[in-house]
Amino acid sequence: MIRTILHLDLDTFFVSCERLLNPNLNSIPVIIGGITGRGTVASCSYEARQFGVHSNMPMKLAKTLCPDAVIIRGNSGFYGKFSRIVSDIIKEEAPSFEKASFDEFYIDLTGMDKFFGSLQWAKELKERIIKESGLPLSIGMSINKTVSKVGTNQAKPDGFLQVEYGTEKDFLSPLSVMEIPGVGKETFYKLREMGVWKVKTIQEMPKKFMRSSFGEHGLSIWNKCNAIDPSPIIQYHERKSIGLERTFERDTIDIKKMTSLMIAMAENLALQLRNGNKLTSIVTVRIRYADLSVFSKQKRVDYTSNDHVLIEVVKELFQRLYERRLRIRLIGVRYAGLVGGGHQINLLDDTEEMCNLYQAMDRMRNKYGQDAVKRAIAVGSNHIGRLNPFNGEPPHIPAHRRA
Repeated sequence: MIRTILHLDLDTFFVSCERLLNPNLNSIPVIIGGITGRGTVASCSYEARQFGVHSNMPMKLAKTLCPDAVIIRGNSGFYGKFSRIVSDIIKEEAPSFEKASFDEFYIDLTGMDKFFGSLQWAKELKERIIKESGLPLSIGMSINKTVSKVGTNQAKPDGFLQVEYGTEKDFLSPLSVMEIPGVGKETFYKLREMGVWKVKTIQEMPKKFMRSSFGEHGLSIWNKCNAIDPSPIIQYHERKSIGLERTFERDTIDIKKMTSLMIAMAENLALQLRNGNKLTSIVTVRIRYADLSVFSKQKRVDYTSNDHVLIEVVKELFQRLYERRLRIRLIGVRYAGLVGGGHQINLLDDTEEMCNLYQAMDRMRNKYGQDAVKRAIAVGSNHIGRLNPFNGEPPHIPAHRRA
């Protein structure tokens, strides 16, 4: 049976989310990411890309290339909300799908043509996602993940491209080798030194030559260039942990500053738990000293998503962890052991006023941003870093507040 794999990518996801919040950002250069000296670009609009700005670029360079761009510290809770909306739609519609990141999905439609057209199904899915989320997206469809992903990139922005069966090699042939997933800068530079620019050149090379030059990675590239990719769809599973971290512009020993920031992180993550109807049972605090040594401590707690409980645990762990009194480069907070469910009210500790307060605060944060309401000690924390940066799960999402 011929496989049918659909790749779906939300266009400039972070920027699109911010534009839903603030339509004044439409049609102008927008850059999202860390604004400190060590900050990098997490996402940028197509208007900013015209100036040479791209993801993972140092923010200083991005500002130089596009000085008129609006710089935004992102809101991970806000982005996560829209990612869940899209995930829920796909989960409801698709027979099998893989969530590669917050804004990227693979869907296996193999065999669906027996019942109804895969192409029509994909178009209707796109229309529903746009209608219910307000987010633009692009789709590629072919016999495997590689060709579909390349097709999506060629279709951007807001496009749809189906690569017909039997035309995959011809489709890839004229493209730059940089378009092939897995070809990074180092590999591209080495290929360029060999005189290889186009996919067609690799298609015409002996497989053994690529393997001898690049090892198993070279063999993988040769296969992808020749539209060979049997990799399966990895079924989506709910993540079991979420986290935030912050790299300081200058290494610090300011305990008040670090405590304020960790409380802000704890609040932000707790909000994400409640928005996702999740509870946590494991809290971890991590620090990286100026000499790059890393230490962490964790503690098990009763399942909860309440700020006031989690903040006390975070503070306790930091006090136990920070013993060397050396300058710190990075701090992070993570909640793990996640399970579905709302908070079980503690009849002794949770008053009606406390429950009502949480509901009111969450409404304000979800409507106006995570920094709309925060504890006094967390004010001025100039929040946060990357979502889930130290548990090995994608994606790395910047979570700074609006500049």
